[in-house]
Amino acid sequence: MYPRSSAQDVHRCDLCETAIVHSYCDYCNINLCIPCTGEHISDEYDKHKIVPFQERRSTLIYPKCERHSHKSCEFQCKDCNTFVCSSCLASDQHTGHTFIEVTEVYKTKKDTIEKDTKEYENLISPKYEEIVLDLENQLANLDGGYEKLTTTMSKQGERWHREIDIVVNKMKTEVSQIKVKHKRILQKHLDEIKHIQSLIKETLLAIKEIKNSTEVSPTIEYNSKIREFSKLPPKVKVTLPIFVPKPIYCEKMYSLFGQIIPLSTSTEENVLSQNQPKTSVRQLLDEPELVATIPTGYKELGSVTYKNDDRIWTSGCSNEIKCFNAHGSLQQTIVTKSEEVPFDIAVDVGRDLLYSDGIVGTVNKVKNGQTEELIELQGWVPCQLCVTSNNDLLVAMYNDDETESKVVRYSGSTEKQTIQFDDEGKPLYSGNSKIKYITENRNHDICVADCGAGAVVVVNQDGKLRWRYTGHPSATKNRPFEPLGITTDSQSRVLTADCNNHCIHILDQNGQFLRYIDNCNLEYPWGLCVDNNDNLFVCEYKKGYVKKIKYMK
Repeated sequence: MYPRSSAQDVHRCDLCETAIVHSYCDYCNINLCIPCTGEHISDEYDKHKIVPFQERRSTLIYPKCERHSHKSCEFQCKDCNTFVCSSCLASDQHTGHTFIEVTEVYKTKKDTIEKDTKEYENLISPKYEEIVLDLENQLANLDGGYEKLTTTMSKQGERWHREIDIVVNKMKTEVSQIKVKHKRILQKHLDEIKHIQSLIKETLLAIKEIKNSTEVSPTIEYNSKIREFSKLPPKVKVTLPIFVPKPIYCEKMYSLFGQIIPLSTSTEENVLSQNQPKTSVRQLLDEPELVATIPTGYKELGSVTYKNDDRIWTSGCSNEIKCFNAHGSLQQTIVTKSEEVPFDIAVDVGRDLLYSDGIVGTVNKVKNGQTEELIELQGWVPCQLCVTSNNDLLVAMYNDDETESKVVRYSGSTEKQTIQFDDEGKPLYSGNSKIKYITENRNHDICVADCGAGAVVVVNQDGKLRWRYTGHPSATKNRPFEPLGITTDSQSRVLTADCNNHCIHILDQNGQFLRYIDNCNLEYPWGLCVDNNDNLFVCEYKKGYVKKIKYMK
């Protein structure tokens, strides 16, 4: 066996390559035997740093002074940000300046490198690996999702027999094209992430070389890229298209066969933090499930709001506001201050109950069993309520002559914002007294179910119109779309009650229709809310029931 290729071989001199190493030159970073040591230092004795082999890489190599070539710089001028030697210290050029020993700067930078190395290895690199794994999983699951989609299409096609085959094939081709686009989106993002990973690996390799080096200049000149790489890219989620079957009319086969909802690409803020809880993406169930039915005793039930744990508040055609647990047991009853029917109810961050009294024009708060007036209006009637994530209160209201409607934001009893017109000065909401339930989405959009306009109207937190939704074409949902209750879930989906068609519409945060909830025997759905586990509570207006529905995986 060649002696220098053996892993068990002792260290050999780098010059003669045969003798056993005895010393090490910390300046040149080479192994030396005793005979070769003299030869090595014969040219410029002063520059070489010969140490015992066991103490190799222990000598700091100071940079040479540019003005005094025979001296090394053991100080740094903080005013000039340059290395200086002892002769420079006494020169006029640095009179009155502040100096620091290079060893201190070197040690500080070494500590930073050590810290950065750990952060790259223990936090940043694993996080990028997690993103890559997520994207690879999405790519791996594409075929199964698209196979399910095409199977659904095929089942619909079988009912149409031979004359529908051409439509099925055409739509499958469209799906294949969408799949290509879907894969391209994911692959593009995956390539970008892997490119960043390669840059991180290069950076980590570079700083490890600096970490193991005793050269001062590269260490001091090191600039951390932790801030750059800690800004993680957004997490890409591309939803599968949805196929919506339609009844068979041969003369309009393609348009009535169904609809393929295109790819929906969303991004989630991806924050790098040691203590950040993971928020998983929750998909919709293929078939929503009815979990419980709670009789409330109201002849007409309009509002439901989540309190905490397993409790909900309800209000209807009565001056009583009732609290029930998930098993349907009555926990508490509150009688309104004016003994009038409340227009709507809400719960603030402190879990105190709020209700609007349209007769006297007030919004009231119930705290520790005592009712206090929070807001009193003149010329306007307060209707539906929503407490925002920062504990502001949004109030939908209309004026006394029922010609104008608006949404007003309050902090306590102080008015902060009025949302009434779009950028062209046109009213955002129908100017009548019809119900306008209101909610805030996770992106701080303000969502209003405007029954009078037959639309869901969504503005951003500055009151700028984002989108309107006026219903989804369906042969089975042919009554006018007049949305009532509205709520949002942890995935920023918007859910609104379609009372006329006995169903719930589920939209994404950009107003794209996702699906109906129409399989839980809903009758005249009205008020809506969700709990912390994304269970949906639905008021059945005429029966006085609250139905608890699970619709997410």
